[in-house]
Amino acid sequence: MAFDYSLDFEHIDFRKHPEKYRVGKGEQGVLLVEPYKSEILPHWRFRTPEIAEESADAIYQLFLTYKEKSDFVGMDMARNFSKWDTRDPGATRTTKAERNTAKTESVMNGKLMNKKQNRRLFL
Repeated sequence: MAFDYSLDFEHIDFRKHPEKYRVGKGEQGVLLVEPYKSEILPHWRFRTPEIAEESADAIYQLFLTYKEKSDFVGMDMARNFSKWDTRDPGATRTTKAERNTAKTESVMNGKLMNKKQNRRLFL
């Protein structure tokens, strides 16, 4: 089931009503789901590699706390924040790595492709 943007996010406490939560594609809804957004967002920093590492550790600790409480929504929100790529919010690090691998492999193999093949490969 897709993420439901029609919900009244300002008034729903997803900790009290986890049944209303829907797992979205990628990071859909990450900045809407309360109280988790307010708990995780203060830890989400990435200005330098050192700050990003501290941030990742803090968010992972929140993930473990949610896991201890069997709080699926909290776990999923922490997971989403931890994989969100700040340079391209529409793409996860995994997606970008896949794209880079495909580009590297095509260059390494010396393949010459037409524009249509390239577009398919890099999208």
